[in-house]
Amino acid sequence: MKQPVYLDYAATTPIDPQVVEVMKKFLDIDGIFGNPSSTQHYIGLQAEKVVEQARIQIADCLNCREKDIIFTSGATEANNLALKGIAYATQDKNKHIITSATEHKSVLDTCKALEQEGFSVTYLYPDIYGKITIEQIEREITHETLIISIMYVNNETGYIQDIEAIAALAYAKNIFFHVDAAQATGKLNIDLTKIPIDLLSISGHKFYAPKGIGCLYIRNRHKIILKPLFNGGNQEYGLRAGTLATHQIMGFAKALTIACERQQKDYDHALNLRTQLLTGLKPLEGLIINSDLKHSLPYIINISFKNISSDMLLIRLQNEIAVSSASACSSGTIEPSYVLRAMGIEGDRLYGAIRISFGRFSNADNIEYAIDKITTGVQELRVLI
Repeated sequence: MKQPVYLDYAATTPIDPQVVEVMKKFLDIDGIFGNPSSTQHYIGLQAEKVVEQARIQIADCLNCREKDIIFTSGATEANNLALKGIAYATQDKNKHIITSATEHKSVLDTCKALEQEGFSVTYLYPDIYGKITIEQIEREITHETLIISIMYVNNETGYIQDIEAIAALAYAKNIFFHVDAAQATGKLNIDLTKIPIDLLSISGHKFYAPKGIGCLYIRNRHKIILKPLFNGGNQEYGLRAGTLATHQIMGFAKALTIACERQQKDYDHALNLRTQLLTGLKPLEGLIINSDLKHSLPYIINISFKNISSDMLLIRLQNEIAVSSASACSSGTIEPSYVLRAMGIEGDRLYGAIRISFGRFSNADNIEYAIDKITTGVQELRVLI
């Protein structure tokens, strides 16, 4: 068993070996390495063709039109393009945004930046399980509301929001609806013909594709007008300038195809691992689960231990298992999880929280090893108190 055992799949996933093999075909002189915009010659046309093939594959997985897919560097850029793009395009009209206090930093910081430019933002606070209710959202809607942005699956707790109901509300009120689906894509069935989502952000490295590639789905580019974040070319229908990374795009499409094909298998595997982990840790006194398991993806589990500092525990575990105390976007800070704090969690429960996340390449031996190391770490730290 390779050590330390990797149990931080919510931060990033390793590239699937099948994806690596696909990407190799688009890198060197013997492959399709050309610039997809160089359509004056055969090599460029080959690259353009495979990019469009990838766009079709991705659209098939999401059940949408391929022309609705805009490639980006990941969900952070997609979130920025969605929110700033629509805000800048319509800033002479409605200037109110509704989001939640538990969103990814790329949404929260974008909203804060827009506040500095005259937009007003309502930040909704969930209950202690992480739920945002339809009633909360409806109460905050005004005639000035431009867009609602709610993430599908929380990256720290795994909580699944009722996106279908929120989408229906936004549609009925004629308000744009944006969803950060970084943690949901490939794990939940997302059918964009059935859910009226206007803008949806995806990041490839959350489902075994390479880092640095993602996309923004735009339901109808003729109706939903976005202002580009930067200029420099007419790629991606003029919405995202820059040379397209063919190898990453093809890896992205292959990884999403695999994830959609294996969705139930991977889900059941994660559920078994989560059950094994919680059963193994149950004998430890003061174990608290920081989510509602019935409404959470099994890939992510956020737990706290009474009278235990997560920082101290992670120091004990850092050479044995890879877990975290908050999302990767908050690394480098000394603050506890802003997500849990927004849920109303404080005290030992807040400062003792760790996130464990598993995936396709995790196995029962990994979990048994983690149970042993976490149990030992918690017991040793409690002796020191």
